[in-house]
Amino acid sequence: MQQEDFNDESKEAEREIVAFVTDHCDSWRDYRDTNFLDKWLEYERIFRGQWDAGDRMRDSERSRIISPATQQAIETRHAEIMEAIFGSGTFFDIEDDVKDVNGNPLDVEAIKVQLHEDFKKDKIKKAIDQIELMAEIYGTGIGEILVKEKDEYKPQTKEIPGMSGMAAIGVESTKRTCVPLKPVNPKNFLIDPNAETIDEALGVAIEKYVSLHSIVQGIEDGKYRKVSVNSLYEDNDLEPTQETTQYQEDKVKLITYYGLVPKSELQELITGEEMAGEEEVELFGDSEEASKYEGLVEAIIIIANDSVLLKAEENPYMMNDRPVIAYQDDTVPGRFWGRGTAEKAYNMQKAIDGNLRMDMDSRALTSAPMLAMDATRLPRGAKFEIKPGKALLTNGNPSEIMMPFKFGETSVDITAAAQNYERMLLQATGTVDSAGMPSNIPRDAGVNGMSMAMAGIIKKYKRTLSNFQEDFLIPFINKAVWRYMQYDPERYPSTDLVFTVSGSLGILAREFEQQQMIGLLQTLGPNTPVLPILLKGIIGNSSLSNRAELLQALAQMSQPNPQQQQAQQAEMQAKMAMVQAQLQELQAKSQKLQAEAQQIQVETQMYPQEIQAKLAAALSNNLEAGVEDDKEFERRARIAELMLKEKEVDLKGRDIDSNERITMAQMQNRANPQQ
Repeated sequence: MQQEDFNDESKEAEREIVAFVTDHCDSWRDYRDTNFLDKWLEYERIFRGQWDAGDRMRDSERSRIISPATQQAIETRHAEIMEAIFGSGTFFDIEDDVKDVNGNPLDVEAIKVQLHEDFKKDKIKKAIDQIELMAEIYGTGIGEILVKEKDEYKPQTKEIPGMSGMAAIGVESTKRTCVPLKPVNPKNFLIDPNAETIDEALGVAIEKYVSLHSIVQGIEDGKYRKVSVNSLYEDNDLEPTQETTQYQEDKVKLITYYGLVPKSELQELITGEEMAGEEEVELFGDSEEASKYEGLVEAIIIIANDSVLLKAEENPYMMNDRPVIAYQDDTVPGRFWGRGTAEKAYNMQKAIDGNLRMDMDSRALTSAPMLAMDATRLPRGAKFEIKPGKALLTNGNPSEIMMPFKFGETSVDITAAAQNYERMLLQATGTVDSAGMPSNIPRDAGVNGMSMAMAGIIKKYKRTLSNFQEDFLIPFINKAVWRYMQYDPERYPSTDLVFTVSGSLGILAREFEQQQMIGLLQTLGPNTPVLPILLKGIIGNSSLSNRAELLQALAQMSQPNPQQQQAQQAEMQAKMAMVQAQLQELQAKSQKLQAEAQQIQVETQMYPQEIQAKLAAALSNNLEAGVEDDKEFERRARIAELMLKEKEVDLKGRDIDSNERITMAQMQNRANPQQ
């Protein structure tokens, strides 16, 4: 009896949860399909170049050509963003918050290398590439984070015990926790229309068709509940692409719901017992609509074919986060769904297609040969076709019965208008091509005009890159690491890590910056002290395969060699010693010259006294005592005095001449101050 009560309570709770999820998904789907689905399908057809009868511009239109302008814009932006994300090799970095690990900093470099290796094994780059492409087409990129345990096989050689020289060759199997990222098509995604982000929503759901064998395998592995599931296919828009016919056998419609559900029903479903709690209090009075949202809990619900509950459990992740991330290619404030490149190019794409189809239809009328005939003078039952060598039978003169004609001529302005619309499409999407860029720049603008045009385009790419990094890449890395810490703690110890995105410039911005650096290097010359910095920037922004080796070699060149540094120091010391010796020699010579100058000055001062002494000696030489001798002495003294006066006069004359020359030179300097 208790078992029957348990089954009844579980079935009732199961029906309640299934109804709660499916009712909300139905209303969310109606809102999405009414507002966005038709446009999304047309964006997809434009990108793939597929024609549909609903894409006609007029009823008489016969041509089905689709211009590749939007395809080019989407692929250009997609390639630029992907290069900006993964162009530098490492698209994220880790900072260790030492305060949160009790002063024991972990080896964050080892964790970063391990995380890069796991991302490479799980093909995260390929998944991000698909998500970004869908964001360019539909306006919103969405990804689902899964947790799986995968078997890894490695070749192994082991020696056989007891048999020397013999070894067994086999395969070693190990278990590895992997966290893959699964791209989600917006056509398969449902969200509460009242929310702007995934965390704000009541819940989100992912709809898709899966193979029946995967459901059976999940039931056998214990992943799903043991229930009866049959294949079911409905012709709807859940298929990833639009094909002429879809394969319909062994398909099961699966709804994976991440969000809030009533806690009481979930508890009854898991335990089979009604959840005991405090005395019920009517918080909302008679409002049944508000009361059904009371007591909600975060859960994961998986439903097959809109009726069979495969899985129901509370959110098992330690951070209680939802394993879905999304970002807008171009932000639309107040709305979850973003604006993509296809939406920006839509109006101009329709104008281009209309002109091209008009041109083709016109050429069909003006180029194909046509004949006007007199039906009364044609043979009975005759079928006329125009082709080379064809014989036409008429009852009378053919020139009077048949007349070739054509409907006017095709205007050349149609093609010119299509080219003008294509230019406006490139402006609307912020893309550029090799032919369109120079034509949009005035001829007299020069290099500055090209720089201004490139700067505007690069800014638009940076806006999209910022949305991707803030709303998708960093949340994905955080959620992935949390799951590794929870399910593989041996390789990823639990700690608080801060992730920083190291996205580089895209190809377009990188080439533009390379030109600026090369121009700066040419201006400064090869002897500038900032040469290593410029070379490092040029090599770092390049796409060379051996870029890391070149940067390492440049770093080694910039660091001094110890032996070379010692030799340079010894050479500098020898030069300093030589300079010091030369300085001492110059000082000695200077002192010698000063001494000689002092000696000459002393001799000059003593020279008059020496002359007087010599004169006195000369006057007294060869004289004897007597009156005649006294007269001779006086005569000699007068002669010597006259000679001294003559010499003094001569010296004064020379001084006067010298003073005159100095005066004349000073007067000339005053007259010509510039000279």
